[in-house]
Amino acid sequence: MAKVCWPYFDPEYENFSTRINPPRVSVDNISYRDCTLIKVDSVNKPGILLEVVQILSDLDLIITKAYISSDGGWFMDVFHVTDHQGNKITDNKTIDYIEKALGPNGYNMESVKTWPGKKVGVHSVGDHTAIEVIGRDRPGLLSEISAVLANLQFNVATAEVWTHNSRIACVLYLNDNSTNRAVDDPTRLSVMEEQLKNILRGCEDDKEVGRTSFSMGFTHVDRRLHQMFFADRDYEGGGVTTEVDYPPSFKPKITVEHCEEKGYSVISVQCKDRAKLMFDIVCTLTDMQYVVFHATISSDGPYASQEYFIRHMDGCTLDTEGEQERVIKCLEAAIQRRVCEGLSLELCAKDRVGLLSEVTRFLRENGLSVSRAGVSTVGEQAYNVFYVRDASGNPVDTKTIEALRKEIKDTIKLNVKKIPTSAKAPEANGWAKTSFFFGNLLERFLA
Repeated sequence: MAKVCWPYFDPEYENFSTRINPPRVSVDNISYRDCTLIKVDSVNKPGILLEVVQILSDLDLIITKAYISSDGGWFMDVFHVTDHQGNKITDNKTIDYIEKALGPNGYNMESVKTWPGKKVGVHSVGDHTAIEVIGRDRPGLLSEISAVLANLQFNVATAEVWTHNSRIACVLYLNDNSTNRAVDDPTRLSVMEEQLKNILRGCEDDKEVGRTSFSMGFTHVDRRLHQMFFADRDYEGGGVTTEVDYPPSFKPKITVEHCEEKGYSVISVQCKDRAKLMFDIVCTLTDMQYVVFHATISSDGPYASQEYFIRHMDGCTLDTEGEQERVIKCLEAAIQRRVCEGLSLELCAKDRVGLLSEVTRFLRENGLSVSRAGVSTVGEQAYNVFYVRDASGNPVDTKTIEALRKEIKDTIKLNVKKIPTSAKAPEANGWAKTSFFFGNLLERFLA
């Protein structure tokens, strides 16, 4: 029998064009007085815009303006960025990281694994097990979830929790309290999964109301939360909701038009500006299989205006009214998932099993509902941030906060901040001035 010989395929061929034309990155603090200019020139490839925006967002940089062009084989970006206080990026370590992450070394798979971006998955966080939870939200649900984990002696090292349209999505990183390593006992994991499903099911007859799963991928946490909500079809809304209506200033205005000359669909977004707005929009378009060929981003005071020239991956534009309406709804949901009103409670305490359960129990017993939360651990210290309102969705009164202060006493440091009405983050005092949430939560785990 004749032997069939297949042609040899060099595994490095995929990166051939990148090696011939490596990305060029420049960080310019001279051209503009009020911002840092970041320029990226690179060979075009699927998802490259999201990669770049994700890196800048993970560094907690504010993108005030951006110009994107990737029509053809080349990708050219210009970003105007500042820190949260509106200052230029002058820290040499940050600049060095930007140049390496966006430059040629950023395309090496070994260096990708060491980036301080937030990822989901057992393998991405070393000795931690990553779980995902999504279901119908209700007051006190986060407290019930954390109580189950505490009773099973699982320590929550890092977590992010979002709520939208009466749904809740969580990504949590756990370890075994006795070994400080990932949980590898299938029996204990099965018990945890079943108990969490029972909590998510609540009083509902529908067994599909909530889901718990173990994440094994390497997806960025914020992107994964968007994906979970998208798969859950939260953008459709409907049903009874306990959430308050977004004020007019938070409601995005999104339109879809057709560019006949170039054959693009043009997405225009006008809304209140905030951190990571561009990431949320680009992330959603990418996961909906749309390609951004050109884009312009600008901020005018507290408001943002963003325009994207897109096509579907198959080359088609948004020709039908149904397609346009779906994209508009999905972008509205992506923008609003990260919007928080009212108060943020920042808590710091020595890390231990059951700490998250104790803190969320305090919140529940004082009638506070959590709209968004983040947990991180640095050394022996746990840092928690909760965006709260009362159980009816109204602002929290000062009496409730004072009662909470008395209850937690001196065991936990508490800092209360009112959510700013502008795009700039407020200054805080003491330890809370350090940005420990929403930016590089897992840097310590991935280093």
